[in-house]
Amino acid sequence: MRLDLDTYREILDTLTRNKSRSFLTGFGVFWGVFMLVALIGGGQGVKEMLSKNFEGFASNSALVWSQPTSKVYKGFRKGRMWSMDYKDVERLKHRIPELDVVTPMLFSNGGMAYHDDRKSSVGVQGVKSDYQEVSIPKLMYGRFLNEMDVVHRRKVCVIGKKTYKDLFPNGGDPCGEFIRVDSVYYRIVGVDYNTSGVSFESDEGTTLLLPITLMQQTYNRGNQVDLIALTGRPGVVMSTLSDRIRETLGMSHMVDPTDEQGIMFFNTEVLFQMVDALFRGVNFLIWLVGLGTLLAGAIGVSNIMMVTVRERTIEIGIRRAIGATPRMILSQIISESIVLTMVAGMSGILFGVLILQMLELANTEDGILQAHFQVGFWTAISAALAIAAMGVMAGLAPAARAMSIKPVDAMRDE
Repeated sequence: MRLDLDTYREILDTLTRNKSRSFLTGFGVFWGVFMLVALIGGGQGVKEMLSKNFEGFASNSALVWSQPTSKVYKGFRKGRMWSMDYKDVERLKHRIPELDVVTPMLFSNGGMAYHDDRKSSVGVQGVKSDYQEVSIPKLMYGRFLNEMDVVHRRKVCVIGKKTYKDLFPNGGDPCGEFIRVDSVYYRIVGVDYNTSGVSFESDEGTTLLLPITLMQQTYNRGNQVDLIALTGRPGVVMSTLSDRIRETLGMSHMVDPTDEQGIMFFNTEVLFQMVDALFRGVNFLIWLVGLGTLLAGAIGVSNIMMVTVRERTIEIGIRRAIGATPRMILSQIISESIVLTMVAGMSGILFGVLILQMLELANTEDGILQAHFQVGFWTAISAALAIAAMGVMAGLAPAARAMSIKPVDAMRDE
């Protein structure tokens, strides 16, 4: 037992005698662990913030809209303007049964919404009740537009988060209140806090949703449709339907079905796949940089332990001469290495967690956390185990050198 106490006393003595080198080496491990924890937590937070831009938007969806044609077709010149109409919605439902939701949308050029003496810039959109199956609303107050609103052209609206804060800075439920847009008064029936970045011709949180039939009448849009939002049935890959969708629309409007610029088709699956691929690469880079920094710190620990063994050659020789076994020497050197790396590594984890906590506090809005930047419990445990493993590996070479020292050679050394 006395030998064990002596071993740990030797560890403290070694760290004290070589405190400058120990500090520099420990700082290398500290910085490596801090970088790994901070990068993992920061990457997780950024991914969550980016994912919130598409929160609630169906992943198996697509958008179709018309643009000037880019090809000559059946006597029509290229550059011809054309537009979709309500009949296209029924055509797509009838000819492509793999589609689940086919809902039309209308847009205005934007305007100002007024309530009492306050105003807010809004982007007006006309939608049907089934649009909530494409972009799921996050209702803070009230309800979404329903089928009766559409059928009876009710003058009701759903406002966005920013519009609500601009017009009602004191908070509270605004449902039942009236706002004025373009000299027309609308009664608020809901407040949508969905912060999805998938918005059309309007800034985040400024969208004002109207029943599409009301918008047709108010803005004199007739049967014209600006955009059609689509979702596929479960198991259907939307990219496989793009040619049939273009063919259905092209046949009805004399547009070449192969004209990808004239009939724009945006598959949101591609967007989600790009985001996933991006963060797979980011996670790989994070682990590569973090583990590389940790490895550099472990090499530093190994170097300082080599110097320590060389400086203590006489001491090790004497211990061998009075009965210390190679296993005792090995235990001492590796213990010193583990203590040095664990103290520095755990300090790096704690500092990284503190910095990530500050980032979370900075990303809190209205008392609601916008993104989680903290690392998971098992991630921290894995980092601690990696530190211990690197401490063992860092001590192997110095320990091997210490065990190879012969008592007679050590006592002859100055």
